[in-house]
Amino acid sequence: MSPQRRRKMPREQLNTLCFKMREGLPKWRDVFTWQLLKILLMGQGLSALICGTAVTSQYLASVYYLNTPMLQSFINYTLLGITYTMALIFRRGDGNILQILKTKWWKYLLLAVADVEANYAVVKAYQYTTLTSIQLLDCFIIPVLMILSWFFLKTRYRIIHYAAVGICLAGVGAMVGADILAGQDQGSSSDVLLGDGLVLVSATLYAISNVCQEYTVKNLSRVEFLGMVGLFGSIISAIQLGILEHKEVANIQWTWEKALLLSGYALCMYGFYSFMPVVIKRSSATAVNLSLLTGDLFSLFFGLFLFHYNFSGLYIVSLVGILIGFIMFNTVPTLSRLSDPLSDEEGVDNHTADTDNNSIEGCEGEISCAHAEQRETPPACAVINSVKL
Repeated sequence: MSPQRRRKMPREQLNTLCFKMREGLPKWRDVFTWQLLKILLMGQGLSALICGTAVTSQYLASVYYLNTPMLQSFINYTLLGITYTMALIFRRGDGNILQILKTKWWKYLLLAVADVEANYAVVKAYQYTTLTSIQLLDCFIIPVLMILSWFFLKTRYRIIHYAAVGICLAGVGAMVGADILAGQDQGSSSDVLLGDGLVLVSATLYAISNVCQEYTVKNLSRVEFLGMVGLFGSIISAIQLGILEHKEVANIQWTWEKALLLSGYALCMYGFYSFMPVVIKRSSATAVNLSLLTGDLFSLFFGLFLFHYNFSGLYIVSLVGILIGFIMFNTVPTLSRLSDPLSDEEGVDNHTADTDNNSIEGCEGEISCAHAEQRETPPACAVINSVKL
């Protein structure tokens, strides 16, 4: 409603609950923007890459009996090191690799440990528990991400964000229900408690890695994050590979099919790691992980043709529910006090700059007005999510 029309309305009508609700809801033109469409498509691109890693891994394990998760991780981290770590080596100025290692080497070492062990734990869990348990418990990453973002990134969520997460998790529940009805509760049940514990540990470590990634790409640079993860991740995975899988690797009888599947897995994972910081910078780690919930569905759709799974209409319900929840989460921006970027190497994208300029007034209304009497200058605020109101 225009300001002129609002001024002509009686005060009693302005104070009604119906008017406040109508004015509080964003207009559809402000919700369904090109920016939201781009984030949605990029998120589904990440899900497709995750699907590629799942399909190639399942082929390697079920058809060629090749279970070498550390070898697969080592190839991925090595590719990251060859590209992004080399870029840091040739970088000049304060952001070169020597300066980073002098001041922050131990931080990136801990980050790489969390990332490597998260990948290893979730793959190891398939040996002890079922696919249904893994799909359900892997969603534990969402509440852990929200808690960590609340404390460390100072992200503030609204009711619609919690409702959106609930809808996404309900979509996952529909997917798991379809698996049970279709008799596709695959995996082992030799030690369910250990397997479920590994999934929870993996989800927690992934959440820590994603929060660190969000902070780094929004305040430092994407190349620094990927270069350091590639450097330390390749070292850690090489050590674990030598300790845990040296016999399996030595006994591999190489064929072009195995080499092709390993290459496909490595390229999908490399693309996922390279592309994910771009999407996180435009939205948030929580929003990206909500979008990734469709990755299991894509794998199931591929399984209909490749592994002869049984189709269930609940898969469509699950996909629609997850996408609706993801769109709801991005319709209203989350607010956070962020420090100024320390590196302009990649620059701040035009969208982020536009969002900050257009939403500073909204930030003052949400945060600064509550402290207007105590402070002369309102605190700096930034919109994490990419959709403008």
